[in-house]
Amino acid sequence: MTRDTYESPFAERYSTPAMLKLFSGDTKFRTWRKLWIALAESQRDLGIDISPAQIAELKKHADDIDYEAVARYEKRLRHDVMAHIHAWGDLCPKARPIIHLGATSMYVVDNADLVVMRDALDLVRRELVNVISVLAEFARRWADEPTVGYTHLQPAQFTTIGKRATLWLQDLLLDLEELEARRAGLRFLGAKGTTGTQANFLSLFDGDAGKVRKLDDLIARRMGFDRAWIVSGQTYTRKVDAQVHATLSRIAESAHKFAHDMRLLQTFRQVQEPFGENQVGSSTMPYKRNPMKCERITSLARLVIALAQNAAFTAASQGFERTLDDSAGKRIATPEAFLAVDAILLLYHEVASKPAVHKEVVRAHVRQELPFIASEDILTAAAKEGGDRQDLHERIRKHSMEASDRVMRGEENDLLERLKNDGAFRKVKGRLDGLLDPSRHVGRAPEQVKEFLEAEVDPVLKARKDLLGWKAETRV
Repeated sequence: MTRDTYESPFAERYSTPAMLKLFSGDTKFRTWRKLWIALAESQRDLGIDISPAQIAELKKHADDIDYEAVARYEKRLRHDVMAHIHAWGDLCPKARPIIHLGATSMYVVDNADLVVMRDALDLVRRELVNVISVLAEFARRWADEPTVGYTHLQPAQFTTIGKRATLWLQDLLLDLEELEARRAGLRFLGAKGTTGTQANFLSLFDGDAGKVRKLDDLIARRMGFDRAWIVSGQTYTRKVDAQVHATLSRIAESAHKFAHDMRLLQTFRQVQEPFGENQVGSSTMPYKRNPMKCERITSLARLVIALAQNAAFTAASQGFERTLDDSAGKRIATPEAFLAVDAILLLYHEVASKPAVHKEVVRAHVRQELPFIASEDILTAAAKEGGDRQDLHERIRKHSMEASDRVMRGEENDLLERLKNDGAFRKVKGRLDGLLDPSRHVGRAPEQVKEFLEAEVDPVLKARKDLLGWKAETRV
């Protein structure tokens, strides 16, 4: 391994072998050859003079890519597609005359991008379903455990650990729904020609428009697509890229929220991401256990969200039937967005599979806030015994502020003792301790977890059970 040339961190550290292979040059160029074979076979089906021997020769050498020969041709021709045509033609002398017949470069470039994008969406879908699965198990396991809920990042009413996890799950279900819709709507470019009018193919078929339309359909089906775009410029509309990037951004947004919540929980020492036995948290502070995985999710998510803006600008600025200001950025942005989401879901799966829940810390936080949380029930109970609701509210407010000041000084929360010693609450004094069961103050959270999993999560996982079982490990 050389260290004197830039290497993408996705290849070196972050992304899975499967996603890296999808966006490799080798996958792209092999897909080009599949597209040229599909074009030749479809043209032959529609009456063009292409022999079985020529197609057989193309198939025989489909995987024989001489990259050194390609590099020599590209250096001379300054055109990557033509370099591959010539290098393959050297291996296929019989078929050389019919390779790329009637097509433009975008026939292979754009259609190959759509094939790779389709397969990448399928891989993201599988990863996303598996993250949903492990997170659902986490929610189920901790459905009943009370924890302090936060609004404005300040302690509020109680919820449960499992209920909080359903909020993360709900976002992922929305992402899955959008991803599957985007995948189902993905269309093939087909054989459209220089400005999308199919003029070259119309000439090739002697003006037979029906055969030109059929050509699109045949190639699309050979490449695994149900339909092709009816109209296009030279390229498929870059709105497709913008939409796919937006979908990837949605996943990144959900993962960012999860990771941000986990980082806060780790700060509170309530829930921590998995930490290896020999993992080092800091080069200077040996005691530290940093939320490295969740920090990386956050960092990668920002990148994906930003890349979605790049795709939107590209779609907005394409001139007429096509301009080339999409090409350089597209070659970088689309692979990196997929590779980043791949890395994000790998990390998400690992964190959600084995989080460390420190129950005693969680319960200590609950006990600290419990008198404040129980004050509403105490107010109601005292009012039912004939007390003045407004007067009772003001008394609790003043006692709470004083107790809160004690907590801020690191002292114990004495709100309950203050209320016991306040004559306005004498009729419920004997019941105050009974109102301090944390489970009384989580509302319907446990039932909501059960209802949500049964009604929305379990059916999704059952319908996609063939996708379950994915597991990969982070390298660093």
